[in-house]
This record gives sequence, structure tokens and C-alpha cells, in this order.
Amino acid sequence: MNALLVDDERLARNELRRLLATIPGVTIAGEAANPAEARKQIAALKPDLVFLDIQMPGGTGLDLLASLEPPVPHVIFTTAHDEFAVQAFELNAVDYLLKPIDPARLAQAVARIAERAQPATGPDIEPAATGRLTAADRVFVREGDRCWFVEVGQIRLLESEGNYTRVHFGPEHPLLFRSLNAMEERLDPAVFFRANRQQIVNLRWIEKIEPWFSGGLALDLRGGGRIEISRRKALEFRTRLSL
Repeated sequence: MNALLVDDERLARNELRRLLATIPGVTIAGEAANPAEARKQIAALKPDLVFLDIQMPGGTGLDLLASLEPPVPHVIFTTAHDEFAVQAFELNAVDYLLKPIDPARLAQAVARIAERAQPATGPDIEPAATGRLTAADRVFVREGDRCWFVEVGQIRLLESEGNYTRVHFGPEHPLLFRSLNAMEERLDPAVFFRANRQQIVNLRWIEKIEPWFSGGLALDLRGGGRIEISRRKALEFRTRLSL
């Protein structure tokens, strides 16, 4: 994995570089001392993994991560502030390391990221169209002070609320500051279907299909939710699924 080190303290970057030298499979692709430098490095180097400090001049690591366009690289937070890492991220599957970094904890975190980075295989995973997110890609979702790393395939439903989009995954349904049309452009049409003007559904989360009024269809989703499809969209839906 190619890694980028982002920390405003040079000694902290040097220490992390020294520790990572003992872990097979990790190559240091570059360093950055602030969010602005990191944003440029991420765009240029496209690292697999970013070690990201939280408190830096010119912005926080959280703000940097929230500003990145998907797909977002894997991130391990390195911070002396446990109130950020533990309270905001531990429950939402974002790795964190508290300074001073413990070598064994570092190796464990890298191993977990390496496992997640393995490409998904099998008939349930299909290649996405160029420039679109695959079901195995992870995206960073933030609503206020709450943050998640979410596999695209775990998103079962997206709903338009004006110029915003509510995203449903697990028990969560945060509101994102992007339109449903903008979200649709990034999603794989082999996995996601525009059921109507207000909703996009993940085809793999459909549990039940029933006839509906005027030749339409009603879709029940695993995890909750019922989607109504008009007759015109129902024809497209049946073609898509070869029904």
C-alpha cells in the first residue's frame, strides 16, 4: 500500500516513517504538513492509505477528509486528542492511533486496513462504469459532528430532500449537501436504479417485488422501506433485471 503521512510536526512524521519501515507492504509515497498540502498530495499521488493528524494549522484532519471527493483513501488517524478519535470515530469504523504511537497497535491498524483493501470477488460484485463508484468502494459521510466510513454497497436507498440527499445505510440516514442527480452520476447503474424522481434504490437490497397500481411495482427493501415505481419505470426495471 502507498501511504501519505499528514502531520504538522516533522518529528512526528519521522517517527511514523521509522515505525512503518518495520511493516511489510507499506511504502511511504509522500508527506504533508497541513491540509492544503495534503489535498494536493492526495490528488497527485492517489495513496491507498493516509495517516492523518487531526489538529493542524490551516484546518483539521476532519475538515480535510470531509472535503475529499470519493473514492476516499483509507485513513488511520494519528492524534494526541482522544476526544476526537475515540468519541467521534471509534464506533464508526475509522481507525485511530493515539500518540505516542504503539508499534503493535500500528501494525494491527495497518493489517485491518490491508484486509479491507482486498478487492472483492465473486458474482455479487460487478465492475462499475468508468469514473463511478463500485459497491466495494468506501465513502466518507459526515453530518454535523457525526462521521462514517461506508461501503457503497451497504447504501440501500438515497432520497431527495430539495437540493440535499438523505442516505440510508444500516440504522443511519444522514442528510448530505448534494443533490440526488449529483449522487446518481457517481453511482454504478448496474447496482443502483433511479426508481423515481425522489429515490434511488440499491438493487441488491430488494427483498420483495409486488404488482402496484396502473402497472407499476412496489419494492420492499431489506432493512426497511417501500419504493413505488411507475408503469414506465417498471418496464425499465423489468428489463434491467430480465424479469
